Amino acid sequence: MDTITLPTAADMHIHLRQGSLMTMVTPAVAEGGVSICYVMPNLQPTISNTEMAVAYKAELEALSPKVTFLMSLYLNPALTPDEIRKAAKAGVRGVKSYPRGVTTNSESGIESYDIYYPVFQAMEEEGMVLNLHGEIPSDPDKNVCVMNAEEKFLSHLKDIHLAFPKLKIILEHATTEAAVKMVKSLGDTVGCTITVHHLQLIVDDWAGKCHNFCKPVAKYPSDRAALRNVIKEGKFFLGTDSAPHPSHRKEGPDSCAGVFTTPLVLPYLATILESFGALDRLRGFACDFGRAFYEVKNEKWVGEVKLVREEWNAPQKYSFGGEGIVGEKGDVVPFMAGKPLGWKIASIN
Repeated sequence: MDTITLPTAADMHIHLRQGSLMTMVTPAVAEGGVSICYVMPNLQPTISNTEMAVAYKAELEALSPKVTFLMSLYLNPALTPDEIRKAAKAGVRGVKSYPRGVTTNSESGIESYDIYYPVFQAMEEEGMVLNLHGEIPSDPDKNVCVMNAEEKFLSHLKDIHLAFPKLKIILEHATTEAAVKMVKSLGDTVGCTITVHHLQLIVDDWAGKCHNFCKPVAKYPSDRAALRNVIKEGKFFLGTDSAPHPSHRKEGPDSCAGVFTTPLVLPYLATILESFGALDRLRGFACDFGRAFYEVKNEKWVGEVKLVREEWNAPQKYSFGGEGIVGEKGDVVPFMAGKPLGWKIASIN
């Protein structure tokens, strides 16, 4: 097979940033073969109310008019059931939970879920989605670190689901075999996103390699194998967690967490899936399962993507800012920079 034709993909977890970086990243959504995406709210300041979500969506639509942007709010102590109902009427699709301090702009994240049960109840009633960053904060005294923070979070996922069985919940960017087993054990209202890079990386690939460093970190070969084995199932679907940072913030003494995949989502996926004999899973995982879980209706545009078998090297960098654009300028190093890919987008119609 030398060509693949499929609908434009659905990326159900993406970071589109702000300012000049947003100006570069947002048009790249469609360029990567994606026509609908679920946008993360961990900006500065965080997207914490309906008005902020609506305003941010307008900025994104001005940069990429064809793409459907699904918006989310940042779970925070000021969020109320009334605000949930207001957000639902405005078309906001969900609320994202960040444990305190575990990833980019999560300093105002939460430490306890019980106090948010009234908010979760309102979300269940309104048909909104709860998106969980599934880690707990590192704590040396309790033997918690980046390698086991996800597994130790899973009891919270189960408790929330048992308390609100009709609430749609997504465990975001799963990285462990334990997470796969937990999601499979829960009801149909619990889904799970898997990133492009977690289908490829293990711990050896990010330790000392700043451009592969993300949160949650990639784990053991057995964990990667579990992710690869489960992507044929509808509870698991694409959420790239594509998270661009200027190269100087990745390469410094405190490397920012995030891997940038937005411009090349489908070439990455076709190449990686073919490497372990799963190319036939591409459409379901990247196009169908996420749309089904979110019950997508009235998408603005669904195109057709043609991929062709061609060996080429991923770009070394993507530049942002510069002449005529207000704000910071610099370069973003993408995933697998300079490395060979086996598939390329020939056309998007």
